Amino acid sequence: MNAHRPPLTDRTPALLVEGYAWLPNRMRDSTRSVLRTRLLGRPALAVRGPDAVRFFYDESHVHRHGAIPAPVLDTLFGQGAVHTLDGAAHRTRKELFLPLLEAGRVAGLTEHVTGAWDEAVRSWSGRERVVLFDEAAVVLTRGVCDWAGVPPQAVDPETLARDLVAMVDGFATPGPRHLRARRARTRQETRMAGLIEEVRAGRVAAPEDSVLERVARHRDTGQGPLESRTAAVELLNVLRPTVAVSWFAAFAAHALHRWPAHRERLRVGDAAFAAAFAHEVRRFYPFAPFLGGRTVTELTWHGESVPADGILLLDVYGQHHDAELWGDPYTFRPERFLDRPPGPDELIPQGGGDPAAGHRCPGERVTVGLLEALAVRLARLECTVPEQDLRIPLRRVPTRPRSGFVVTGVRAP
Repeated sequence: MNAHRPPLTDRTPALLVEGYAWLPNRMRDSTRSVLRTRLLGRPALAVRGPDAVRFFYDESHVHRHGAIPAPVLDTLFGQGAVHTLDGAAHRTRKELFLPLLEAGRVAGLTEHVTGAWDEAVRSWSGRERVVLFDEAAVVLTRGVCDWAGVPPQAVDPETLARDLVAMVDGFATPGPRHLRARRARTRQETRMAGLIEEVRAGRVAAPEDSVLERVARHRDTGQGPLESRTAAVELLNVLRPTVAVSWFAAFAAHALHRWPAHRERLRVGDAAFAAAFAHEVRRFYPFAPFLGGRTVTELTWHGESVPADGILLLDVYGQHHDAELWGDPYTFRPERFLDRPPGPDELIPQGGGDPAAGHRCPGERVTVGLLEALAVRLARLECTVPEQDLRIPLRRVPTRPRSGFVVTGVRAP
């Protein structure tokens, strides 16, 4: 450690003010893609780049247990979620999710969501205006609940969609959005825990091998079934990330409006271009500003150190806009992903590393598959985009187009 250095000033207030720009602005002054800082009262080291991704996801360096702040657990992930576990406990819990995310299952979820989308579009043609962000959330909620085996009578899709959006929207900010997120999580954990108990008691039938059935019967190694509240948390950790694709759907609509030349290749069903477009939306537009973990021991990266029980930060937004990695990072250019798929440690909107053994989100394949399908449908959507505020404020985390992306005059196919 560099013990002679003066104590670092805590930068948490600056983060809350600057949002996505907080870390890249400070990393810009470093020539080594590393930065010493202080966050949440702890010394922190921020790193960036493919090598740094591998360094960050080495479990001998970083633990997630105790690293996620309580306000984030109480809104985004839930207490006792898989995201809080390490080592064998993490791998055992993750086995609950991995079989659900195989190619055939993902295709099934995509069919449920696109069916709900096509049905919704027919209803939009009679409406004066449609806010795509809000409607995409309801569509995704209907689709994922059907796919997951959640009985239609057990949920109101519009209420559940609002609550799932609130959990994501309020995790990184103090104030009213955070309070709404906490209330939404409490409400839906209670409802889903009750549903789990009904399934276990045989009063509600869960389709065999569905998400609902798997969560209800899952056992961690050497333990009984998950406590009903923890099971509810993990059920929501399938539903919530799926509905979070509404952010990317709004960004995709924004991209097609700004760069309409991309519409034609999507309209004709160019699958390779749809995949490249989905990757570029996830790279270009801001979602997670950074990821963090608690350091197991003193760590040194490119000459800078952080002590044990400090914080290691992975600069996601900065990496996605790093000129050395992308060449023209502020140009929206899906073609960059046609020559080769993104490296696993280059494009990291949902983490890096191996999704089977590590902490990369196992639902990434779901996000990409859904975004590909919805991008094609957005390109084919016959509508008018009226004047509105389409700015995407970088101080707001998570951000989205201010207007939610409004369309009018929708014409049903």
